[in-house]
Amino acid sequence: MQQDTMSELVKDKVLLHGTLEVWLKESTNLPNMDMFSEKFRQCFSYLTICKAPCVKAKTKAESHGHRPKVITSDPYAAVNLAGARVARTRVISNNTNPKWDEYFSIPVAHYVNDVEITVKDNDMFGAQLIGSVTIPVDKIIHGEVVEGWHDIMTPSGKVAHGNAQILFKIKFTPVERNPIYFGGVGDPKGLHGVPNTYFPCRKGCEVTMYQDAHIMDGALPEIKLEGGVPFQHRKAWEELCTAILEAHHLVYIAGWSIYTKVRFWRDTTHPMPDGAELTLGELLKRKSAEGVRVLLLVWDDKTSHQNPFIKTEGVMGVHDEETKSFFRNSAVRCVLAPRYADTRLSWFRQQVVGTLYTHHQKITIVDSQGPGNKRKLTSFIGGLDLCDGRFDTPSHCIFSTLNTFHKNDFHQPTFTLGADAGGPREPWHDWHCKIDGPAAYDVLTNFEQRWRKATRWHDDELIQIERISWILGPKAPFPPEGDPKLYVTKDEDPNTWYTQVFRSIDSGSVKGFPKTVKEAEKEHLVWGKSIAIDISIQMAYIKAIRSAQHFIYIENQYFIGSSYNWPDYKDAGANHLIPMELALKIASKIREGQHFAVYVTIPMWPEGVPDSAAMQEILFFQTQTMKMMYGVIADALKDVGKLGERHPRDYLNFYCLGNRETVTDYEKKNPPPNPPAAESKPAAVQKSRRFMIYVHAKGMVVDDEYIICGSANINQRSMDGSRDTEIAMGAFQPSFTWSKKQGHPKGQIYGYRLSLWAEHLGLYQPLFDEAGNLECVQEVNRLAQANWDQYVAEEITDMKAHLMPYPINVNHDGTIGPLPNFETFPDVGGNILGTNQANLPDSLTT
Repeated sequence: MQQDTMSELVKDKVLLHGTLEVWLKESTNLPNMDMFSEKFRQCFSYLTICKAPCVKAKTKAESHGHRPKVITSDPYAAVNLAGARVARTRVISNNTNPKWDEYFSIPVAHYVNDVEITVKDNDMFGAQLIGSVTIPVDKIIHGEVVEGWHDIMTPSGKVAHGNAQILFKIKFTPVERNPIYFGGVGDPKGLHGVPNTYFPCRKGCEVTMYQDAHIMDGALPEIKLEGGVPFQHRKAWEELCTAILEAHHLVYIAGWSIYTKVRFWRDTTHPMPDGAELTLGELLKRKSAEGVRVLLLVWDDKTSHQNPFIKTEGVMGVHDEETKSFFRNSAVRCVLAPRYADTRLSWFRQQVVGTLYTHHQKITIVDSQGPGNKRKLTSFIGGLDLCDGRFDTPSHCIFSTLNTFHKNDFHQPTFTLGADAGGPREPWHDWHCKIDGPAAYDVLTNFEQRWRKATRWHDDELIQIERISWILGPKAPFPPEGDPKLYVTKDEDPNTWYTQVFRSIDSGSVKGFPKTVKEAEKEHLVWGKSIAIDISIQMAYIKAIRSAQHFIYIENQYFIGSSYNWPDYKDAGANHLIPMELALKIASKIREGQHFAVYVTIPMWPEGVPDSAAMQEILFFQTQTMKMMYGVIADALKDVGKLGERHPRDYLNFYCLGNRETVTDYEKKNPPPNPPAAESKPAAVQKSRRFMIYVHAKGMVVDDEYIICGSANINQRSMDGSRDTEIAMGAFQPSFTWSKKQGHPKGQIYGYRLSLWAEHLGLYQPLFDEAGNLECVQEVNRLAQANWDQYVAEEITDMKAHLMPYPINVNHDGTIGPLPNFETFPDVGGNILGTNQANLPDSLTT
């Protein structure tokens, strides 16, 4: 079947790319949509009374349940673009003349013919459409304001019963006219950070970036920053272990998985502090015995159980019950926190949230040495859970460390086999970071809000920092730029950082969020039907992409989104904007005659069995995302007459990581005691000696001046705000921006990005400095292709570099197909382009 081009799919539509401001004020004369529901309720109530005739109500009011005599509609209004809902008011119960008076500032990146405002009745059987108003896009595309009363029309084209109307105002501002996107993050106008978020951008911070759990000394080439200063490759788990060991008052940890048997310190080539040899569980018990307040907040996997009657590990294998059991009868307080939905949501929605979604944040907070005799807080966030399978180095060995670093830490979810089978293990690549300064206290606020929600009656277990004079804490109210007494760097210090904490979370998971629309607006939260939602992670990505001028480098565990513009399946509900924003950024630069590059590194396949139904659907959605993006780029090349002269991969590239090892002398002398069956997939991998490196990182570098790092994947689960709970930070050094340097900044972010490239490509080249140039793109692709050729070759050789082009074929016209001879993944199978699965809920896999 021939693939439709993007230009054919969006024919006659107008691109609405910018900010859509909508004021949904009120509606009048809405029809009563609840008559059937009320009759059903009355019938049900009558049947209930008949079934229990001997039960007598104590009062007349009790027998009628205090319900009003007239039941009418429970209306709410929504804004829709290209079939995707982008905003929604609260529900006002029993009111045919509702006054919402709500304002929305909506980032948009949609091809549309019109903007649709719908009015619906929130019914016990699901929302019923009352009617809608459509505003042709040409009425607002140039910035005109449309406002006033409008008739609400039914699908049949008639005015809704009773002459129903809605009062609203709508205004569109295109990206190119919005000053917050001018000049990158170092804009001299002082528009720092992401505006209108729950946590503002804080000054006076210090950020330390980590790649992988550990880096051996001398493992990566030296990278020079401005002035010839060498970039320091930091050791994540050793520094985290040291921070816990040195805590005097508190250790707070929140995680998707926390495993008590994991060991942080495994490198014996340099001195180990006392206690570093302990497992995480032993270490935390030791600290709590010293009087340190140790609080753990662990996601409660509902499929795991540990009691006298039933014991199951759980579908996700996160050790939650095992961890709780380990700390029982100790001073460590371990709380298992299910991902409960807000009780104001419908019963059905509560079941969906509780069953499908998780607490995905990875947080460690400790007190650390401050100025003089004072203590301060230090926070760690990122992609690394403190559990098994996460420890790795840039070498990403698959066989050779099974008897050393990974002797008691074997992780392989693609196959059902143990460490005694001889491998392969699944290598693990990740990002993590440490935050000092005012932003570290925003991470604490997040933990405290979640703790109070999860524990309810154990608030007193949180240390009241303001009552301990020798621990620095923010004054109330917290100044937007941060309390100066919490600064760890000064503005004139070239190494100072501006740092901002972002989240995806709603009032079902935190205590302290506002309970009304107006309060939510003041705190820069989005209001759903009934709950306050923080979607600042998605807003941070959008702001950073729109502000980018030269290149973007992304590493992420998933890459799925902007489904409203997918070529073959638009109803997945993965409506976040990030992939579309990336494609439109490239397209705009092509039309301006400038080069712009986007590099995206993802896993070769999602963690698990690649030919299973869930993994195949994720791959299908990933392919749809890629198709959409390459189609947008091909259309831009066509518009400027360069389609054929330039290839879409000159601008956008997807990569994966892999490794291959020859057999070591130790393996020859010590064959595995329980090898896999001869014709099995694990045996095929052992024969080929190759396997993917699992990319679990969640971050983005923009122009070597801005970085985002956290727990959020690029999918709807992480970006929605009401699905998985997430945390991230966005940061930059004000002394190292393009506007400050009037050229390429070479600060810590530049060093970190080149350190990642050195790990993946096995070397550093000066050409890599200018990642936005076509020559750099072509050289990276040349090296990546050489790595792929080595990965699939008949001859088995040791790979010294790991970056490979993602195994798909991208044509000049932007269409995508399978790579010749590689429709499935080498050795393990599974269609690389994926297949849609009718029996799985899209909300699970997007």
